[in-house]
Amino acid sequence: MRERTMADNEKNNDVPDLGNLRVQIDSLDKQIVDLLNKRAEVSLGVGRWKAANDEPIYKPFREQEVMNKIADSSPGPLPDKHLRTIYREIMSSSRHLQRPERVVFLGPEGTFSYFAAIEHMGSAAALTPKNNFEEIFRAVAEEGAELGVIPLENSIEGTVGQVVDLFMKYKVYIQAEVFSRISHSLISNAERIEDVEVIYSHPQPLGQCREWLNKNLPGVPTIPMESSAEAAEVVAGKKAAAVVGHAKLADMHGMNLLADSIEDLPDNWTRFVIIGSAPSKEEKRDKTSILFTLPNRPGALARVLTTLAHQGINMTKLESRPFRGEKWKYVFFADLEFDFSGNKYEDVLDDIRHQCHTLRVLGAYPTQEERQ
Repeated sequence: MRERTMADNEKNNDVPDLGNLRVQIDSLDKQIVDLLNKRAEVSLGVGRWKAANDEPIYKPFREQEVMNKIADSSPGPLPDKHLRTIYREIMSSSRHLQRPERVVFLGPEGTFSYFAAIEHMGSAAALTPKNNFEEIFRAVAEEGAELGVIPLENSIEGTVGQVVDLFMKYKVYIQAEVFSRISHSLISNAERIEDVEVIYSHPQPLGQCREWLNKNLPGVPTIPMESSAEAAEVVAGKKAAAVVGHAKLADMHGMNLLADSIEDLPDNWTRFVIIGSAPSKEEKRDKTSILFTLPNRPGALARVLTTLAHQGINMTKLESRPFRGEKWKYVFFADLEFDFSGNKYEDVLDDIRHQCHTLRVLGAYPTQEERQ
């Protein structure tokens, strides 16, 4: 009996006192708040400098650099992903304090574009929904919106052709890229999958989850909608209906998450780009996107590719689109792994410009690192 009591005492000595731990947390929280406010004061100074020097608030490479320094300096146990999420919100608040920027996206709230914007810009961003891609481009090019979030390509569906067409029509520039994993969930007011009698969503998510739906909800009708966000609004008012969409739609509408990751091909990613009305002014840029048309003569495209190859410039994407308004003429969209805006490549740019019928640099910007 004596031995058991001693063992119990030793065990109790290993358990920290909850009251003391809470006192420590309260003290640390106060220090964190004090430091966050001091950081905000410095950030306001940065905002005044940017205003005096006509510099944009949004600096994607600088933000990426800060994120990586913070992650590299952390000894743990806080996971890297959690640390980046916290600092994403800190930087979002800093941008808002410096000057609120209007960010337009393909609405309504709850679309994958909306969640990509929140994921990259943070919750302090002044997000404004638009009804279609052209409204986004017009808002940035002509109506004073500082930034726009546009889906450029999907790893399964390919390039969004309309977006390439709009780059030809509107004078906007790519500021950054954002890769977002596309995962679909089944969301409903129903308590069980078996209780679902009808499914709503955009045709694309319905198509990407077809095998899962046929296996788990055979014979249940599907109704296409303009967006999964709109479908969620409809389903929120019904008892036995479900929506296929982003998992966070469940929290937005107070519904049940019946099944997660129901897409047939799990490795589904969308590359979004952040567009602005002027080229990026940051010193460090990794990637350049261009649009060009070619004269109608043999070897025209080969000459452009050869020029790039001789300079050691890697082309990661090349796609052609019909040139709207002219039959049998095409425009080429290309991604190049280098900064085309630097003085170092002026001669190369001139050579390519002479080889093309038209050439437009869409932007030089930082590429999103895989570790983010």
